[in-house]
Amino acid sequence: MGLSFGSFDSVCSTAALVICPLLGPSGQGIEPNCYSRNVQIGSTLIFQPSTCFVHIVAILMTAIMIYHIRSKYTAVGRKEIVMFFWLYMAIELLAMFLDSGIIPTANVSYPWFTAVYTGLVAAAYCCLLINGFVGFQFAEDGTPFSLWFLRLSCLFIFGVSFLIAIATFNSFIGFSPTKTTALFIVYLIWPILCVTTYTLSQLVLVFRTLDDRWPLGDIIFGISFYTIAQVLLFAFSVTICNAIQHYLDGLFFFTLCVLLSVMMVYKYWDSITREDLEFSVGSKAAVWEVKDPLLTGTVAADFEEDTTSNYHTGGTAASLVGGVSGAQYYYGGGAKGGAGGYSQGGYGGTQRGYPPTSDRY
Repeated sequence: MGLSFGSFDSVCSTAALVICPLLGPSGQGIEPNCYSRNVQIGSTLIFQPSTCFVHIVAILMTAIMIYHIRSKYTAVGRKEIVMFFWLYMAIELLAMFLDSGIIPTANVSYPWFTAVYTGLVAAAYCCLLINGFVGFQFAEDGTPFSLWFLRLSCLFIFGVSFLIAIATFNSFIGFSPTKTTALFIVYLIWPILCVTTYTLSQLVLVFRTLDDRWPLGDIIFGISFYTIAQVLLFAFSVTICNAIQHYLDGLFFFTLCVLLSVMMVYKYWDSITREDLEFSVGSKAAVWEVKDPLLTGTVAADFEEDTTSNYHTGGTAASLVGGVSGAQYYYGGGAKGGAGGYSQGGYGGTQRGYPPTSDRY
């Protein structure tokens, strides 16, 4: 069965999406041809256990990324990008309950949670799209205008997507489980448009604004993981499921690759932002160690003062020539006087050292 625009029949027969149990003409949903094995824990049947494990890992990794983003106090777009990761964490948390069947598909609340999930996914892609233009500084990042524009835009997209989803699931205001064109656009087309626009905007930003080309690697890896996720889910899910005897399916690899692409979004943002240490306020006080002893206040205690310098009275004037002064050298002052020594005026004498006299020859 080929893919048809506006129809989830082909999509749901291949991939076990959370919206598939609520679509189709039968009222029983569209069942995938192959899906991962279930695990029974006590009296609870857990669907997609391997995918649920990836959801838990994604939540933990997102928490770590949020912590590091929040620690970069002066980085550009810090408050804007952290909202994307909060949305992604909420999506993974809700997907864990929906994929696993902890919220049963027959429960009356399942369509509402699925509609919230659909709205969060659309809002997260909207947040990513707007973050793609933060670096161009159309509005100064971190200002109320920038933040509220982002929040209101995401809220608007969430509201529209939620309304379309719940209307499709419950068959009102002209929507039904068999009329899914609007849901198809929100659930499948909108994410692709947002990711494409974000990628193109960041390529323009790197080539026209940045001197460093290393962030291109993060962009390439991120878009590669995202593309692989779509291909494995919608093209090879059944093949993978049959090949490994239902232990895993395409949804597992889809969730894993999406996590890797989100991590590349963080890695890319971290590579193009530099924190201004002059205005940074961290939780730990910076300890500056002075390596030069001349800058410390204990010079007198650690080093003895030079009392034989030419700048101090009473000492022998120093020189770079033979350890004595130039006056001693030219005018006969001996460096080592007395018997057994020698002087600059001659070997034991007091003659002029330079120029030599005829008596010395």
